[in-house]
Amino acid sequence: MLRTLVPRLPLFRRAGAHAAAGKVQSRSFLMPRDEYQKLSEEARGLDAGRAFWQRVGLEQLDWFTPPGSNILDESMSPLNKWFSDGTLNLSYNCLDRHVAAGRGDQTAIAYHSTVGGQSRELTYAALLAEVSRLAGALSSDLGVYKGDRVVIYMPMIPEAIVAMLACARIGAVHSVVFGGFAPHELAVRIDDASPKALITATCGLEGAKGAIPYMPLVSRAVELAKHKPPHIVVKQRTEQAAVAGCPPYVPTPGRDVDYCDLVSDRREGVGCTPLSGADPLYSIYTSGTTGQPKGILRDQAWGVPLCWSMSALMRTGPGEAYFSTSDIGWAVGHSYVAYGPLLAGCTSVLYEGKPVGTPDAGEYWRIVEKYKVRGMFTAPTALRAIRRADPGGELLRGVDLSSLRTLFVAGERADPQTVQHFNRLLGVPVVDNYWQTESGWPMCGVQVDDVGTVPGSCGLPVPGYDVRVLDPATGEEKAPGGGEDGMGEIAVRLPLPPGFMATIYDDDQRFIDAYFSRFPGYYHAGDSGFKDANGYVHVMARTDDVMNVSGHRLSTGLLEETCALHPEVVECAVVAAKDELKGQVPVAMLLLKPPEAAEPPGEGRDARAERVGGEVVELVRQRVGAIACLKHALVVQGLPKTRSGKILRGTMRKIADSEPYKVPGTIEDESVLVGIAEALESVGYGKARGGGV
Repeated sequence: MLRTLVPRLPLFRRAGAHAAAGKVQSRSFLMPRDEYQKLSEEARGLDAGRAFWQRVGLEQLDWFTPPGSNILDESMSPLNKWFSDGTLNLSYNCLDRHVAAGRGDQTAIAYHSTVGGQSRELTYAALLAEVSRLAGALSSDLGVYKGDRVVIYMPMIPEAIVAMLACARIGAVHSVVFGGFAPHELAVRIDDASPKALITATCGLEGAKGAIPYMPLVSRAVELAKHKPPHIVVKQRTEQAAVAGCPPYVPTPGRDVDYCDLVSDRREGVGCTPLSGADPLYSIYTSGTTGQPKGILRDQAWGVPLCWSMSALMRTGPGEAYFSTSDIGWAVGHSYVAYGPLLAGCTSVLYEGKPVGTPDAGEYWRIVEKYKVRGMFTAPTALRAIRRADPGGELLRGVDLSSLRTLFVAGERADPQTVQHFNRLLGVPVVDNYWQTESGWPMCGVQVDDVGTVPGSCGLPVPGYDVRVLDPATGEEKAPGGGEDGMGEIAVRLPLPPGFMATIYDDDQRFIDAYFSRFPGYYHAGDSGFKDANGYVHVMARTDDVMNVSGHRLSTGLLEETCALHPEVVECAVVAAKDELKGQVPVAMLLLKPPEAAEPPGEGRDARAERVGGEVVELVRQRVGAIACLKHALVVQGLPKTRSGKILRGTMRKIADSEPYKVPGTIEDESVLVGIAEALESVGYGKARGGGV
């Protein structure tokens, strides 16, 4: 039985719109050029943009109070507020409305855990029941209400999404932290959020690493934190791998609460709290490459463009399966695992595993076959790992991928070689899209029918985003069509569309200084790139990764793209090292395909590394020119990355320059840095030059 926390209000929806709002008008990922131009014009500018988003908001979501004339409040720009005079609830829009529409028996979450050895499916009705019971228990037992913060520190299990939607149901602000983060990093986030409760599990399962006990990490984080969460809700995992790999869990009296008790059938569920479009929904910390996290605050209005993006961009509709491989601790996981597919009435595939090693590089494709996935979203780094482990696609043999319509990639630049490889291998378009934790949904990613996909480009700006390329010296807009000569800094003209970050949690001034001070009237994305003659955006590097070689500006993206043309290179990273004569010079780090791909076969590892390195240096000289000054292309065993797949070029640059650096808490494998340092030292950079960590 459901009880409401507030008086039940009449729902408002536009005639003909409901849970199937977001119905896919076209199955093609290509948007007709005239449709794109029409949408872009409607979404651009103050008056037109307000009308556009009001229409989209009423079509996509159900409202307790429909948004009125004050669609966009710019009174404190850039601290803008969308839909502040409308009330809604995203938990309702993810669950209740679909059940009310008669689709309660449809699978909402298809959970697939290779490492845990189990799969299970939760229908919309079952998910609604568990979410409403947990929401009720958070309020009645733990005193969590609207505006209170809850930290969620969980692995990729359905209970993590239940916790997120339960918070959304009562207006609590959730802050999901990647499960397995070190105690210090978790403590930093606890102190920043000051949560009333922390929801966790006894362990996470990491494939070859086995079980990672969470409770010792949580307890240590609480010891380190100044703020002590009054309640810690614990989901005890019962899978054999979890039980065998974790020490017995002993609850801390007066602090720990059993998750299963909070969601038991004896519990009474609750209805939804109506919330303003400007009320906060969640905070999330940027994975970043500097080691210093920022708490991005997102509001309820994000649900409008997110739901719209499922049909307009992802071309996936109600009843279809959508598979994003992201962890829920990242922005992509929030958008396209937890919320986006459920807002659109899709089945969200929740995968606990890795692209390779759980058990092999074919698991993604078997999941696509098993759940008849229509749209898939992953990171280029995952595809490169699969390509390295299975370069010929042998593990695809016998796998039925006929359901798959499009493979979307984001998170870092997708090099053309990887895009073309999987386009050929899978027989479906590989569509790059560009966005950030700050944006919450894609900023670029539209491919139009008269151009198609362009490998290396993330397509046209999404309607609602007025993306420009600005000259870093003058702030003037760079003309499209100049290639690398037209490269500048990527910025978005204000106002920003709904769904963009509202502010940095508890630090409005830092928000303004970090994003809006460099180019007045624009959001500064911190990336460099250019627009081609068709208006397609090419993001080449983080602004900090554009190097100055003898007065010539070169992007890491161009050099990495060229290095990756070598047939034995599967992934690479280029960093700028200080040079007394030229200012900076590029140094390339190369990951090679398996030894069997070597030419000539049977070549020793050192001989192969020397040969390929020399060939890559010559390749760059031929295609980019001597201006690149690439003298060293070093073969390494791994590249340092964040857990979301971003290469830590800034850290490698500091190692090369013998500068102190902080290891980011988001790093996936810290030991890789040792190999990087040794490789750099072998050619005269790093510690050999008198520096240190």
